[in-house]
Amino acid sequence: MFHSIEELQQKLAECDYLTDRSVATVVFLAIRLQKPILVEGPAGVGKTELAKVLASATNSRLIRLQCYEGLDEAKALYEWNYQKQLLCLSVKQNQSKSWREAKDDIFTPEFLLRRPLLEALDSKEPVVLLIDEVDKSDEEFESFLLEILSDYQITVPELGTIKARRIPVAVLTSNNFRDFGDALKRRCIHLYLDYPTFERELEIVNLKVPGIEQALAQQAVLFIQTIRKQSLKKAPSIAETIDWAQALLTLGVHRLDTEIVNSTLSILLKYQSDIDKILPRVSSLLPQD
Repeated sequence: MFHSIEELQQKLAECDYLTDRSVATVVFLAIRLQKPILVEGPAGVGKTELAKVLASATNSRLIRLQCYEGLDEAKALYEWNYQKQLLCLSVKQNQSKSWREAKDDIFTPEFLLRRPLLEALDSKEPVVLLIDEVDKSDEEFESFLLEILSDYQITVPELGTIKARRIPVAVLTSNNFRDFGDALKRRCIHLYLDYPTFERELEIVNLKVPGIEQALAQQAVLFIQTIRKQSLKKAPSIAETIDWAQALLTLGVHRLDTEIVNSTLSILLKYQSDIDKILPRVSSLLPQD
């Protein structure tokens, strides 16, 4: 898939995703060793985007499972098409078939509704399996994932063990909503993505917001990096940095001042309590010439 770490970095960069060598090394090893990647870190630092660009860079199909509290096997793995089974049973009964004969006819792959996990394992084409925000799922679901993540197989009682046709590139993301058990962590290669450095974030802004003046981009990134150090309910993510830079460009702003920051602060901060905390201090937080 990738012959070197440098090739992986280049392919991701071609998809507008910039990585440090340390991050690229972890991803490269996970792919080569066919191990899932558990990507942790604050919201909005590019965890989900990593899976998306991996799919694009490898010409693979992206299959996404969005996790939430109460997620179970029926929504994540498979369930039987009961309506189709009942219809088939009624036909079999008219043909005077026994229950045993009918049962063998309706518990077949034809009646299986494949959900994201089974779909990824059963795919004949290359797949990137994104299990997004797995920390929001229950511990029971975490335990259920262990067989899939260790052996890339699942057991369907009526059909037996189904093994992956091709080993998918599995990416699990977490916003640290809760801690995971050792068993899950042991099966994954761990990657922590943090907020980028000033230089990296400036590079991202220049890449994602073409046409922005360099002086304005530097001011914007400096300001964002400063307010991330404040005690906020939700610090601005990279996506919000890009949105704000795009907004400033749209408004024709050439340099930051208190008035423009006050009027656009809601693009950066998503909670009113954070806005109320930062508004009175904007002038002191703005980068000085």
